[in-house]
Amino acid sequence: MKTIIAFTLIISSSVALAQEESIKHISKLEIGRKDKEVFGGRDSSLVLHIDTLIMKDRAQLIFFAKKDVKLTVKHAEIDKRAYIFGTDGKNNGSDFDIDIRFDKLGALYVLAGGHDASNNGSRTHPNGDGGNVNFTYASDGIMPQTEDRKSPNYLQIDTRAGGYRVNPQSDLNNIYSLINTRSAGRPLGNLSQGTVYSGSPGKDGKSTVKAR
Repeated sequence: MKTIIAFTLIISSSVALAQEESIKHISKLEIGRKDKEVFGGRDSSLVLHIDTLIMKDRAQLIFFAKKDVKLTVKHAEIDKRAYIFGTDGKNNGSDFDIDIRFDKLGALYVLAGGHDASNNGSRTHPNGDGGNVNFTYASDGIMPQTEDRKSPNYLQIDTRAGGYRVNPQSDLNNIYSLINTRSAGRPLGNLSQGTVYSGSPGKDGKSTVKAR
């Protein structure tokens, strides 16, 4: 559910893409409450170094059309709930290599799950694979915990594949509704590239969390 929410926020027209480079260094990045910082562009990989990262409640750090992301943060201040989200733009989650030191940690969600194939008439990619996430935190900072989401210092990593939330029956029901909305002369005009159902789920990704 968290992945779906984050993906919906990405496609909002209010999102402005940050300047893109394959290697980028930022001395200080502060993302306000419910705000977003998006890194996109044509390069499929990004190496990003941030000296100080401040994320207010429900802030989002988003990597769009990135298959591989290497993120290093020297000092991180994370409020009650924040998100790091990555997708390759083809329904697959990004592969992350994250090295971070927490000076403050409320809750951080790393969302690298795959997305469901779309059946709204514009499907171009199948159910996506989850990304692989290697998460390293500095032992001289705050240590994250993954057991209790209601307690401070919470970390959750999502690498689940897309396609678990759909099935042939629900897809067929959607197709019937699409057919019914078309004119009599083009009853199949809304079908997504001839696709009848979304197919098998993608592959789940893997994640590791360790101290340095």
